[in-house]
Amino acid sequence: MDAFSMDAARAEVEPLVHRRGALLPMLHALQRRFGHVPLETVPMVADLLNWSQAEVHGVVSFYSDFRTAPPVGPSVRVCRSEACQAVGADALWEHAQVHGGRVQLDHVYCLGNCALGPSVQVGGRLHGRVDAARLDSLVAELVSEVVS
Repeated sequence: MDAFSMDAARAEVEPLVHRRGALLPMLHALQRRFGHVPLETVPMVADLLNWSQAEVHGVVSFYSDFRTAPPVGPSVRVCRSEACQAVGADALWEHAQVHGGRVQLDHVYCLGNCALGPSVQVGGRLHGRVDAARLDSLVAELVSEVVS
């Protein structure tokens, strides 16, 4: 992740302006570069696409994959869909709160691993049949990789 600057943000998104459905690729590019979609970029993106700022902000705030503040640490996502809930995802989510200050903890509604729930995504890697002890182990491993 790079430090934010409007010049760097513009360099990320301008090449994408003429793509069909350019908004999502632009937002993904900003998040990949800065770790989040800085709210300061909304007017620029809106201007480049000839959209209103409200429309761009609406898309940013609608999709849970986009964040508007830098992450607090490496990413841990816990699936809270019905299939995962049926096998303990709610309890796993509650347990995951102990890791909140060390990792960017998010809940999502489907990681596409329904047959192996509860599922989590830790550092971009998908894991199934995760219980509290395994989650603790995965988070400890992730944090140690980031520190090293």
